[in-house]
Amino acid sequence: MEKDIIPEDKFKELLSVIPNAKGQDEPFLYECYTDAMEGAGSLKEENPILANMPINSVQLVLYIVNEHAFYLMMHPELKMDELKKTDDYERLIISLAVDKYFTNEHLDYKMGSFTTRFLPEISTLSLYLNFILGMLGRYKQGDPKETLIVDIMNKGFSMAKCIMTLLTNGFETEAFSTWRTLHENECILQVLVKFGQPVIDEYLKHLKYAVAFRGGLPKEETDATFVNIKNEMRAVDLKSKDMKRFIEYGWLLAVPHASEDVEFKLNFRDGVEREAGLREYSKVYEMSSEIAHSSPLLIYSRKNYFYLVTILNLYESFFRLEKIFSSLYLSSAPKADQEKYLAMRKLYFGELSTIYSYEKARFQNLLASGKKDELPPRGASDSTEE
Repeated sequence: MEKDIIPEDKFKELLSVIPNAKGQDEPFLYECYTDAMEGAGSLKEENPILANMPINSVQLVLYIVNEHAFYLMMHPELKMDELKKTDDYERLIISLAVDKYFTNEHLDYKMGSFTTRFLPEISTLSLYLNFILGMLGRYKQGDPKETLIVDIMNKGFSMAKCIMTLLTNGFETEAFSTWRTLHENECILQVLVKFGQPVIDEYLKHLKYAVAFRGGLPKEETDATFVNIKNEMRAVDLKSKDMKRFIEYGWLLAVPHASEDVEFKLNFRDGVEREAGLREYSKVYEMSSEIAHSSPLLIYSRKNYFYLVTILNLYESFFRLEKIFSSLYLSSAPKADQEKYLAMRKLYFGELSTIYSYEKARFQNLLASGKKDELPPRGASDSTEE
């Protein structure tokens, strides 16, 4: 048996912070755990592949607790006292837990990645995002009439974390398609912040229209909402076939002079992205859309190319979102919190800018080298020589 087995008193403390362990039979779970540790140790002795793999007790306990809780949930007719009368149930839980522990934690299939969560391009941005999300967590959220800007920012920064998780796990194209959604998020935020309350009010109204369109309102309210939608569409010469487009983008008509702009349209690229001042991203947005829609570009993509495209666009989106966050935070947070943020910003924002420049140079070297299966080596970003 492993020497570092958790003592029973510490085991109870661990169970107290595991949601699915609440109300469960602690002695039974501890017996499952100790027997599982013994079984895992035997497997390591028998299998050279597993021999040098340490056993993480906390992870193993999590598998045991959740297997047990799920089994009881799926078999409500069974009583715990009955299950404990034979060894079959304990053997089942142990077998499932140990099998999943080794397979998922140590033998998990790896896609192959160009980065890890420990490299500065990920760890620095992750630290910054964690700080910002922690600060946003202090603001009221979930009430669009009062918290729309905070809610959109929170979603944007959360998506940035999601993109980094995908990159560190080797899912470059999936990360790039997620950037597409982040870009849509930041463009909406830019428009709302740029034009203020009249446009925000119209956006909120169209949120309600979208809920009605998806059947999320009571029938009488839905009927009244659709009357309003049709009247507004008629006023701007839109037909029934334009309803979905109007619901999604009609709020842009509140942008001053938008309807007088001959290039303005009720869509993302010629509407939201244009009014956000980010129209130069239309080509990369289009490429990301192809990935999101599972085109051949997704199937036969160059992982190295899409890694760098994603990391560069992620950083650029982050810089814009952070600028909006800073403006909000430094105008509303207590002075002590402002000082903490400014100290963190002084320490890490410059590093992020340096990392961005470095990755941009690597991308230029990749394009110049013509290599398809690897990135330019680290430390050689100032040269395009093979």
